[in-house]
Amino acid sequence: MLSKKIFQLAALAILVFNCSQKDNLKTITIKNTLDIERTFETVELSKGFLKVEDLSNIGIKDVESGLLQVTQAVDNDADGVEDVLLFQPQMKPLSENTYQIIYISEGEKPKAQNLCYSRFVPERTDDYAWENDKVAFRIFGPDAQRRFENNLEEGTLSSGVDAWLKKVKYPIINNWYKKYTEKTGSYHVDTGEGLDNFHVGKSRGVGGVAYKKDSIYYVSKNFTKWRTITTGPLRTSFYVEYKNWDAGGKQIIESKVISLDLGNNFSKFEVTIEGADNISPGLTMHEKDGIVSSDETNWVSYWQPHFDSELGMALLTKKEFFNGYEEYNVAAEDLSNAYLHLKIINGKTMYYAGFGWKKSDQFSNKEEWEHYLNDFTERLNNPLEVVIVN
Repeated sequence: MLSKKIFQLAALAILVFNCSQKDNLKTITIKNTLDIERTFETVELSKGFLKVEDLSNIGIKDVESGLLQVTQAVDNDADGVEDVLLFQPQMKPLSENTYQIIYISEGEKPKAQNLCYSRFVPERTDDYAWENDKVAFRIFGPDAQRRFENNLEEGTLSSGVDAWLKKVKYPIINNWYKKYTEKTGSYHVDTGEGLDNFHVGKSRGVGGVAYKKDSIYYVSKNFTKWRTITTGPLRTSFYVEYKNWDAGGKQIIESKVISLDLGNNFSKFEVTIEGADNISPGLTMHEKDGIVSSDETNWVSYWQPHFDSELGMALLTKKEFFNGYEEYNVAAEDLSNAYLHLKIINGKTMYYAGFGWKKSDQFSNKEEWEHYLNDFTERLNNPLEVVIVN
């Protein structure tokens, strides 16, 4: 009799729980105010916005199609609790989509390949590398700096950002480093997936920052600390910080959260700075045989011949951070860069840095590249509008 009562109570508890979850369903609308199709834009839904305590069992269903969307929950502050839920709606020009926020089990979640990936790479001194289905990058850590300063092999002294020119959508970081560690090949040679033939040196590469005082640009050394935040189907992100660095008498404290979303050619750099009221990420001008261009309000670009192909690089930001740009051309090796000047607001600034390689079949010329930059910045300055309906 007791076991029967326990069973009835358990059944009642399940019923109440299910009804409670059903009652808590929410509906959101997402509005595209631009007359352009918008794909591969990531919407972030916070716990506070959704008014839920746990994002791990939340799903998003397209009301019109009935399809569950691919999502990714992210713990940004490493406290063990997921803070935001990501998804990428497919929006037609001047359209509005409706989605239902529902509770789902782990087994009900749509599966997607993890194309957004990053990791610390101790087997190659101490790089940190990241990629998605379009592009790949890496930066250099303290052991690489130590090796350089002590004249050891495989030393690198640089806070510039290296570009890995990939041709394929699938992840290549682990494959390319495996070639290096097992000595079965070189990622400096293209065997069909692309290659690293991009020189950084003392330059800013694709987005390393600098501070200008008088006519001189000052830069930090290699990153000193790192923390992976997330990898997944829609985003990879990580945190890095640098040893305090001198900029003509100013002591600058710098850290960054770098993220890269699915379908994007640009990594987002969210920078925290103390000791300066402006900062300038840069693009290396290599042999100085390319063309610097800008829209004067959001971006600066450098399109150049690159071995047997062509390469476009760019820096973009929102209008509120834009503070001009400069083509800095000097005789010293690796120090000629196209700079994007940024305002620092309440100790923070933000920019995007990325590239498009002609051999990846994404952009065939400078005009196509700049059309992508204009489209990207228009979407950046006019984000999708998200509203809870009930």
